[in-house]
Order: sequence, then C-alpha cells, then structure tokens
Amino acid sequence: EKSGNCVRCFEEYSMSIQSTSVSGQMTDTGVLIPAYNAENTLPALIAKLVQYVPAQNVLVVNDGSTDNTEAVARAAGVQVISMEVNRGKGSALSKGFEVLKSDGRFGNVITMDADLQHPADRIPDLIRTKTRTGADIVIGRRRRQGSKMPIHRILSNSITSFLVSARTGRKIPDSQCGFRLIGMDVLAEITVNSAGFEAETEFLIRAVQKGFTVEFVPVETIYDGEKSHMQNWKTTVNFIKVLLKDY
Repeated sequence: EKSGNCVRCFEEYSMSIQSTSVSGQMTDTGVLIPAYNAENTLPALIAKLVQYVPAQNVLVVNDGSTDNTEAVARAAGVQVISMEVNRGKGSALSKGFEVLKSDGRFGNVITMDADLQHPADRIPDLIRTKTRTGADIVIGRRRRQGSKMPIHRILSNSITSFLVSARTGRKIPDSQCGFRLIGMDVLAEITVNSAGFEAETEFLIRAVQKGFTVEFVPVETIYDGEKSHMQNWKTTVNFIKVLLKDY
C-alpha cells in the first residue's frame, strides 16, 4: 500500500506539470541519477528535470534500495536499472555510464544526486559553459563558507579539493560535487574501479591526467538535513588510496 501511495503521489505531481509545454529541451543530453532509498526526493527532482531534458533521457540506477525508489522512478516514465544489492555510488555511476554510452543518442551526460542537493535549474549553465569554453567536463562549484553545508563537510571538501588540486596540477575548487556535465568522448576513454563515493575523485584524476579540460560553474549549496549515505571514515580511507594510486 505504501508503494501504491508513493506512485500515486508522483503521478498526480507529474500530471500537474505535463500540461505546460516547455521548449528548449536538451535532447542530446542524458542525465544519470544514482539512487539509494530516494523515494521521497525523486518525484520532485524528476519533475524539475523534465523541464530541461526529455524523460526518456533520464536514467535512474537504483542501487539496491530497500524502499520504493524503483517504483517511483518507473512511475515517472524515466529509464530505470536496479541492482539487487547496494554496491555503492561508484558502481551505480559506472553501470549508468555503460548504458548511456551504448544508447548512441547523447553527446553529454549530466550526473546528479537523488537527494535534491543539485539544482536542476542550473543544467543550462553547465551546457552554456561547455559551449563557451569547450571544456570536456563542467562541475558545479558550491559555496562552503556562510552556507548550510555541515562543518565536517566543509572541512572534508576543503581538504580533498586542495589535495586533488595538488595531485592533478589543476585548480579544483570543489572535487566532491557530483553535479557534473561530462562529454561522451571523456566517457569513451575513462573508466573507474572505485565502488564508493571516492569514484568521483578517481574519475577526475584520471580525466585530468588524460588531458581533458575541466571548468566550474557556481551552484547553490543545498543542505536541508538530509541523511547522508556517506560513511565518513571508510570514504576517507578510500579517498587516500585513490589519491596515492599511480594511474
């Protein structure tokens, strides 16, 4: 019954926006959303997303959720892949990249978290920056000081961004932001082995070392008390391993 209520709630929400025709959808851009227990946030995220990209361009990788994430995503009319068990954000991203690469319709892929921390209305800014600069990767840059970002995340982001900058020789102001536009030519060459949150750092290091260019776009820092699935100690250890690895 709970699943039915979630699906019904999304269908009512979706119908309320379908009557409004939105022009300028980015048909050559795919959106990849790794999702774990995201039934409460996916409806609002997807409803906002379809203002910018067609629903069939959106892929949700349900990473072994124990709630109604899969049902809610399917009710939204987007593509859904479900893993039987939770394998981690890196594994979900890798699986999604493979599917979108094989699709053949896309020149770019945008990655977004399912928890509403990434503002969908900044998607046009990512596209414009790529067009203006020719960058291979465009990443959201969140403001840390004076924002709602928890203090431990401010420290983590500041330290990891400094270390990744030193490792790559490229100024990386926000290494942890998962709101990224990635050109398909990058995905054709870069794969990652990390299964967890550290996969995004590995991807960035590999891409810069391959000579791909990176630009950043200011985006809102959104934290509203959401429960994080990041295990801080484990993620820190894995990050250090990724940072010290010879690629």
